[in-house]
Amino acid sequence: MQRSSWPWRIFKALCLTAISLFFLFPILWVLLMSFQTNADILRVPPSPFFTPTLANYKALIAGELTGAGSTLQIAYMKNILNSFVLSACSVLLSLLLGVPAAYAFARYRFRLGENIAFTLLSFRFAPPLLVLLPLLLYFQELGLYDTYIGLIWVYQLITLPLILWIVRGYFEDVSPDIEHAYRIDGHSWLRSFLKIAVPLARPGIAAAALLAFIFAWNNFVFALILGSSDVQPVTVGALAFITASGIQYGQIAAGLVLSVIPTFVLALVMQRYLVEGLSLGAVKG
Repeated sequence: MQRSSWPWRIFKALCLTAISLFFLFPILWVLLMSFQTNADILRVPPSPFFTPTLANYKALIAGELTGAGSTLQIAYMKNILNSFVLSACSVLLSLLLGVPAAYAFARYRFRLGENIAFTLLSFRFAPPLLVLLPLLLYFQELGLYDTYIGLIWVYQLITLPLILWIVRGYFEDVSPDIEHAYRIDGHSWLRSFLKIAVPLARPGIAAAALLAFIFAWNNFVFALILGSSDVQPVTVGALAFITASGIQYGQIAAGLVLSVIPTFVLALVMQRYLVEGLSLGAVKG
């Protein structure tokens, strides 16, 4: 029997469907919870049938967390905006600093170059609690505590090493002969970097930027200690859901769905860059 026959295709389709449902089931479950009341979620025995409601989303957008006979004012939508501003600005700054640095580490060999690159990477591995206390003291002295600039600066410990090392690998895969041929025509180093190296490494830069954005978006400890409610991201703002009056699971699920939307949309927008192949091997030795 040929594997291209219809029974084999049906079998593959069923297997892929089962695997997809297995991994997507938690996301689907949270999505369904966001349209249920607390009574529906805690019903025993649980039932897949319920009357959908938008009350959880309305409460979050209005900034009112309803509990057992009480209402708590929260700024969850502002927390989402804070997360987007902090993550986007941190990634942009890391791209401005990390892409040229990655190109330098990939193209040039200089004394202590590998040691410097590994030191930058070690910042990513270091536990945040190791540097939080001195950072807190410095931020209070410099007036950076509870500011966007301060958090964007400290987020470089997360995003910059990631972008530097990922993009460096892509630059190393780009043949330097292409750039040399471009420079022979009289173009400068900067022009060859912008017109040749960066476009060829664009898929790697896009992948590194997306991963750095996700890591910055998910950061919790730095924002918890170095910022107050004015600049706190969504990861810290989610603590407001746990109150003395009880836990509103439906509103927590709605908050999870809203917090995932920005990264999901960003991944869809950058998808075409992530699947682009590098134009390598244009010059044969």
